[in-house]
Amino acid sequence: MADDQPERIWDEYDWERFLQQQDRKTERYMELLEKYIDDPNRDQIIAREMGWNHLLDEEEMDEIDSSFAEEMKAIEAEAFEETDEVETFEMHPLYQASFALTVWIDQLFDELGNLQNHPAAVKLATQCAIASAKLAAALSDDDIDEIGMTIAYLKRALKAISTAMEAGAQLKKELKFSDERHAMLNHRLFQIRDRIIALMGEYRSEWRRRYGA
Repeated sequence: MADDQPERIWDEYDWERFLQQQDRKTERYMELLEKYIDDPNRDQIIAREMGWNHLLDEEEMDEIDSSFAEEMKAIEAEAFEETDEVETFEMHPLYQASFALTVWIDQLFDELGNLQNHPAAVKLATQCAIASAKLAAALSDDDIDEIGMTIAYLKRALKAISTAMEAGAQLKKELKFSDERHAMLNHRLFQIRDRIIALMGEYRSEWRRRYGA
């Protein structure tokens, strides 16, 4: 019978499509929040715009804030559930290298002066932070139950690191950025990039071993 068919396992492309949908929802929410931040009916307006009609149907409107919190928690979770074993990713060498890079960049910017309004500097710092977040998501599943999801998050971390490389090159052109500092930045970025690529290869091999595709 059709009902006896096993549920299809999502591959990295299924997860990528899902995560793109979550990104669009998050971006739309942030746009609406910025637009209506000072409106006293902000929550109701955003709920209507987002299509969260079940929030508008609540008899007690004072519950809408908690409902919103639940909605946003689901969006920001991006398909993985937080557990008490946070150390599963915090202890991973790749995550540690990525986190150490964000700390190093903060220290570097302190030495170079106020860069919070410099586009290339903001882009570099932001993309490195995004890479760390995506690696945390990818490496949080200690049992590797969802290999497709792990690969999808690794691809997103790789994209963030690649964008950070572009920002680093732009920063060197626009600031008094020594060759030594730029070489160290590139070394760290390339090291993380290469580790991500290698790990993606390992997970893809495991996918083929398990599912033969």
